[in-house]
Amino acid sequence: MRITRAVIPSLFTVLNMFCGFLSIVHSSRGDFISASWFMVLAAGFDAFDGIMARITKSASEFGVQIDSLSDVVSFGAAPSFLVYQMSLFRMEGPGVLISSLLMIFGGLRLARFNVQLVGFDKDHFVGLPIPASAITIAAFTVNYFRPGEGLAPAAAAALPWMVVALALLMVSKVKYETLPKVSRKAIKKEPLKFVFALIAVVAIAVTGGSALFPLLVLFAIFGVVRWVVLAMTKRHAAPEEKFDDEPSVEPTSIDT
Repeated sequence: MRITRAVIPSLFTVLNMFCGFLSIVHSSRGDFISASWFMVLAAGFDAFDGIMARITKSASEFGVQIDSLSDVVSFGAAPSFLVYQMSLFRMEGPGVLISSLLMIFGGLRLARFNVQLVGFDKDHFVGLPIPASAITIAAFTVNYFRPGEGLAPAAAAALPWMVVALALLMVSKVKYETLPKVSRKAIKKEPLKFVFALIAVVAIAVTGGSALFPLLVLFAIFGVVRWVVLAMTKRHAAPEEKFDDEPSVEPTSIDT
């Protein structure tokens, strides 16, 4: 049996999927903090499979498909099950529906991404990336869930609205930046992106991880604000339509 270079990134992808399964297992036991950290670990493996694919030059269509299947488990099913088990089960039927949105809309986003993918490198995402959505849920849980006490009333009230917002952002057309690549060429091309990423990493490390949730919320909001500003700018910059005062003398036809 011949082992190819593609096995290396696929191994990280499988570890991503396994972490998603472990997250679901821990959520079923009521250990939501561990379940959240397994989602974060899954995101780490998800990032490394892309890095290893570039290093080994083994990016492939198979890698794209298995990566998306893993993401549905780790960043779709796992956070959906977590929010339901942690709080939304109290809403009964509506809680089931709201919880499922992270998985359903995440799957739709991944399907759209796969059919629109041209090449294996991308400079932006259309819609909030599904790992960012899942890590936002994980960071929210780590920050606000207390074992034996649960979520504070304000956090419990905000959770369903946050779930709906994240789900809608995933299938939106809002553009989000990709993570900066650690290379001289990438740093020279986009120095501000690298600086902001470095500041975020330092802030997360200094605060022991508690800064992760507000940073992810800012990331999501910044994408929406930029999208709105760009849309308004393009609208005002568009040339005004010109209309002729005289009617056209040429007949028109409608294809049936």
